[in-house]
Amino acid sequence: MTGIGWIGAIIIGGLAGWIAENIMKSNQGLLMNIVLGIVGAIVLNGILFAVVGNTLGGWIGQLIVGAAGACLLIYAMRLFSRKT
Repeated sequence: MTGIGWIGAIIIGGLAGWIAENIMKSNQGLLMNIVLGIVGAIVLNGILFAVVGNTLGGWIGQLIVGAAGACLLIYAMRLFSRKT
């Protein structure tokens, strides 16, 4: 999430987490949405950079990557919570 600043990262992270929450039909709070959106964007940006050699830039690109990454994190959390 380079170039958008901390406030922008929090806003985009919250929106991305909220979108992922609605897509995955989960019930997370605002703080968890922000964390999932930011961490999801970091994780998926790392994967995209390793595979493609580039990442999506700007607010919209980071929102898309953050929402997709947050969906992956919610899915992973569901997998691990079912096994315990």
